Amino acid sequence: MNKPHIVILGAGYGGIMTAVKLQKQLGKSEAEITLVHKYDYHFQASCLHKNAAGTLHQDHSKIKIKDIINRSKINFIIDDVVSIKRKTKKVKLHNKELHYDLLVIGLGFEPRAEGIPGLDEHAYSITDINSARFVREHIEYNFASYANAVKKEKGNLNIVIGGGGILGVEFAGELIDQIPAICREYDIEKPQVHLYMLEENKSLLPDFDEKLVHYAATSLQSRGVEIIHQATLKECRDNKIIYEAEGKEQIIDTHTFIWTGGVQANPVFEKAGLALKNKKIEVHANMLSTKDDSIFVVGECAYAADEKGNEILPTAKKAIEEATVVAKNISSRLRNKELTACQPVKQDMLATLGRDDGVATIQNRMVFGWKAALIKRIFDNHYLYQLGGWHLLLKKGNFHLL
Repeated sequence: MNKPHIVILGAGYGGIMTAVKLQKQLGKSEAEITLVHKYDYHFQASCLHKNAAGTLHQDHSKIKIKDIINRSKINFIIDDVVSIKRKTKKVKLHNKELHYDLLVIGLGFEPRAEGIPGLDEHAYSITDINSARFVREHIEYNFASYANAVKKEKGNLNIVIGGGGILGVEFAGELIDQIPAICREYDIEKPQVHLYMLEENKSLLPDFDEKLVHYAATSLQSRGVEIIHQATLKECRDNKIIYEAEGKEQIIDTHTFIWTGGVQANPVFEKAGLALKNKKIEVHANMLSTKDDSIFVVGECAYAADEKGNEILPTAKKAIEEATVVAKNISSRLRNKELTACQPVKQDMLATLGRDDGVATIQNRMVFGWKAALIKRIFDNHYLYQLGGWHLLLKKGNFHLL
């Protein structure tokens, strides 16, 4: 009798944690497990804003997948997912095709262009290691260009972040702290550099308490971030962005526009005919797709709601909790046991504002400043321990306290 084949697509927080837990829960004779990912490494997405700002080298955020999986239990394939064929239970990759008995979808999102002219062509995004490195190198290139040019272009030193939210706020906080070091590197006076944030809504952090939002905005502004609220982006060009605020069209000359706004559903699961809600795959409480009982969904592409019906933000903590349930339910499914529901717990909210500053809501308690930043480091370290034990924690952990 052939062993059932479990295929996991994506090695983000949800996918890689599902794989690590399954290799502990299942024996070699119970199932064949294949993990598919486009890179040979997993990366800590919660550190990408640091990689993009240049405060943390990208290699520190990378975790080699072969170092944390049991290769005698898990087949690892480096490839791109092209499509999911649900009728034949096959996954088409760029270089081959896989048959599955149970499928785990842990693929991420893609930036959403929103139909704004020029956004696809001229905006930068922070979605993975390569894009974060590209942003950092692009910023430094523009500083170097300004320093070496006879005719100075102020657009080289104007940096615009389009969109607030956790990523936008964290990147702004990290970058504004790093700008003095970049200025020293290229002999540029700091007052010549301008960092703008365009936010279409009234709040920079829509899901945070107003006191935390006010603290975050005040902290960023006190260090030089120019926040423009209720600004609607109209067009993005290679040397400027055009936006509307208070009924007037405005222009900022810039060669660096980083889009941290909306995202869109991954076309892979969108084309698979799975039920979507808010660009995510609808799931039952046991994390099975509502359309297909052979497909589990985990991480940011799974739509999850709390007891009040409000959507739970796609945080790393949420993905890890779901991975625990998915791994347990796959084991239960193979052993003909009842599946477990993933309990929708109200998520803690956390955003850093630089190395030693941040805002958070932890168990309904508001936390400000260095304490919030410390909590973030503790969470990241705990995740590393969960993933690869003491060896990975000591190798990749952040032990800076104050």
